[in-house]
Amino acid sequence: MSDYVERVIATPAALALIAQIEKRHGKVMFHQSGGCCDGSSPMCYPDGEFIIGDRDVKMGSIGGAAFYMAPSQFDYWQHTQLIIDAIPGRGGMFSLDNGTEQRFLTRSRVFTEEEHARRAPIEL
Repeated sequence: MSDYVERVIATPAALALIAQIEKRHGKVMFHQSGGCCDGSSPMCYPDGEFIIGDRDVKMGSIGGAAFYMAPSQFDYWQHTQLIIDAIPGRGGMFSLDNGTEQRFLTRSRVFTEEEHARRAPIEL
C-alpha cells in the first residue's frame, strides 16, 4: 500500500456509473474538461479514443480508468484532490455518461499541509 494521497478519487456512485458504462462500451478513460460546452465536467471516453496531448497530466486512475487533464487545468487544480461523483442529470455531449440519466461531476477539496507533502506523483 502506498503512503501517497491520491490526486483523484471516485465516490461509490461514480464507480458504479463507470462499471455500468464499461459493460456497454468496454474500458474507458477520463479527461477533465475545461471547455466552453461542458464547463468543467470530467469527460468519459472509450479508452484510447481521446487523443491525450503531449503535455496533458495523468492525475491517477478511478475505477481502473486513467484520468487526465490539460496543463492549464492542472495549474488551477494542483492543490486540490479531485473527487469524481455521479449525480442525476445529462452527461456531456461527447461523454459516455450522456444518455444514462446520470452525469459525472468533479468536486474538490484543498489538500491539508500534511497531505500536500504526500501527494501522488503525476505523469506528464
